[in-house]
Amino acid sequence: MLSQLRFPIRFKILLTLLGVVTIAVSLITFFMANMFHNDKTIYIQDLSVMTAVSQAEKSRALFDSYGESLHVFTRLMLDRSIPAASRKQILRDTFETFRDFVAISLYPPEGESITVFDAAVLEQAGLQRRDLDRFVEEHPLPIEMIRSGKTELINATLDAQLPVLRMAVAHVDDDGRTTVVTALIRMERLLALCSQSEIFVTFLTDAWGRYLIHPEQGALIKHIEETIPVPFAQIEQLGSIGIVREYRLPQGEVIAGIAPVGVAGLLAIAQVPKRAAYLTTRALLTNLFYLSLGLLVFSALLSIAWSRVITRPLEQLTLATRELGQGHFDVSVQVHTRDEIRELADSFNAMATELDGREKSLQMTQAALIQAEKMSAFGQLGAGIAHEVKNPLAGILGLTQLALRRLDHDSPAHHNLELVEKETKRCQMIMENLLRFARKEEVAFDAVDVASVISDTAAIVEHQLGINQVNLKLELADNLPTVEGNANQLQQVLINLAINAQQAMKGVPGTVTIRTDLDTKGRLRIRVIDDGPGMPESTRDKVFEPFFSTKPSGEGTGLGLSVSYGIIREHHGEISVDSNPGLGSVFTIVLPAMTTGS
Repeated sequence: MLSQLRFPIRFKILLTLLGVVTIAVSLITFFMANMFHNDKTIYIQDLSVMTAVSQAEKSRALFDSYGESLHVFTRLMLDRSIPAASRKQILRDTFETFRDFVAISLYPPEGESITVFDAAVLEQAGLQRRDLDRFVEEHPLPIEMIRSGKTELINATLDAQLPVLRMAVAHVDDDGRTTVVTALIRMERLLALCSQSEIFVTFLTDAWGRYLIHPEQGALIKHIEETIPVPFAQIEQLGSIGIVREYRLPQGEVIAGIAPVGVAGLLAIAQVPKRAAYLTTRALLTNLFYLSLGLLVFSALLSIAWSRVITRPLEQLTLATRELGQGHFDVSVQVHTRDEIRELADSFNAMATELDGREKSLQMTQAALIQAEKMSAFGQLGAGIAHEVKNPLAGILGLTQLALRRLDHDSPAHHNLELVEKETKRCQMIMENLLRFARKEEVAFDAVDVASVISDTAAIVEHQLGINQVNLKLELADNLPTVEGNANQLQQVLINLAINAQQAMKGVPGTVTIRTDLDTKGRLRIRVIDDGPGMPESTRDKVFEPFFSTKPSGEGTGLGLSVSYGIIREHHGEISVDSNPGLGSVFTIVLPAMTTGS
C-alpha cells in the first residue's frame, strides 16, 4: 500500500526547504541570542560608530553644498559686468533660493567688506545688524587661515529662536585674488539630521569639544564644551572609519561613536546611555523572533511557488513524451528557465524535430523511389517508341527529299518542303538522342551559331504563338560568338520556354521576346521575356524540379523545365528565372563562349 503512494517532487522540495530554513533559523537565533547576551555592548559600540560615520557623511555633504553656494554667490557679486539693479535682484533671489542663509559677508583683498543679510529673519528673532557686528568683534575671523584654504565653522547662535552657525571659505577668482566669504546659516537642516536617530543623541563639535550642532538648543546658547576623550589627530588618521569610546557624564556612563566630518576639523558624535544596550538587545531579539517567523512563512510560500515552477516543465515533458510515443513528432516543450530543465527541454525539442525531419525525409524518399520507378518505366517505354517512330520518319524524309528534286527552287512549296525535311531530320535527331539517353550515350557537341538556332526556333513556334494572340519578337545582337553544344538540344530548350510562356498567358494577348547579348564576363546570354502573369516565390523556387507543374492534371508532365535545366547544365551553362506576380517572367540562359582553338 505504501509502495503505491505517490509523493510529488514539489512536496519533497517544500519539506526539504522548510527543514533547512527551520534548522538555519534556529541555529542563527541561538547564536545571535548568545552573542547579544555576551556582547551586547559591542553591538551598541558598532552601531554608534556607524551612526557617527553616517552623520559625518551627511553633514559633510550639506557643508559642501553650502560652500558651493557661497562660491556661486561670490562669483555673481564680483562680476562687474552685472548692472547695479541686477545685482540687487540677485541679492534678493539669493536669499529666496538659499533660504538657509541669514547673512553673507565678503572680505575682498582690497577695499571694504560687504555684508548683506535677511532683515526679516533677524527681526523675527529680535536681532539687529549690531548684534551681528558684536559677534564678529567677539569672534574675529582668522583671515589668514581661511585664505590659506581652510574652512571655518563655529557656533554663532545669538538667540534660541535662531540657531545659526558661521561658515567662512576662501574664494579664488580667475585673476588669482582671494576673497574671504562668510555666511550665517540656519541650523534647521543640520538639526533635522541630528534628530533622525531614535536611539542615539547625535551632534557635531569642533576639535576642542565645543558644540557646533546639538539637538538641545540650550546647549548651543550656553556653548557647553563636551569633553572628547581622544585627541582629534588620532581620529583624523582613521579617515571615515571612526572610533568608539566609553566615558562618564554627569547623567551617567555613555557609549559614543566618534567620526571626523572632514570639514573644519569637526567631529560627529553618536552617543547613547550604556544602560540602553539592554533595551536594545531585547528589542533586537523580539524583532529577530518575528523576522524568523516571517521568514518561515515566506519560505513555505516561496517553496510552493518555486517547486511548481520546477515541476511544471517536467509535467509538460511527460505529456510531450507520450505524444512522441504515439507518433506525433511535431510536439515541442517551451521552458523559459535557464537551468538543466531548460537543457533537457531543448534536447527533447531537438530530438522531436530530428525525428519529425527524418519521418518527412523517409516519406520524400519513398515518393522519390516511386517516381524513379515511374521514370525507369517511362524511359524504357520512350526508347521503344523512339525506335518505332524512326522508320516512319525515314519514309517521310525520303518522300520529302524526292519531292524536292521535282520542284523548282522558286516554287512556294519548295521552301515548305525544305522546312519539313529539316524538322524531320530534327525529329530523327531527337529520337536518336532519346535512344542514346536510354543507352546512356553522350550527345555530340559542335560549334553552334545561337542566332541560327533562335531563328529556326522562331520559324517553328511563331505560328502556334500567333494563333494564341502572342507576338514573338527577336532582339539578337550582332557578331555573337559561337558556343560549343548541340543545336537540337538548345532548340528544344528555347521551344519549351516559348511554348511555356504562351501557355502561361492562357489566351490573353501578349508578347514573348527572345533577346541575346554578352554579360560582363563575356559569356553569351539568352533571355526569354514574357509579359504574362508572372509567378509567386513559392512557384519560382520549384520550377526546375522534376514533375512540378502548375498546369491542371493531364495537361503537363512537369518535366519540360527540368529537362531544359539538365540540358543547359550539360552545356556548362546556367539557367535562372526572375519573376513576380503581375510583372511577367524572364528566363535567362548563360552559355560560355567558344574560345579560339576549341
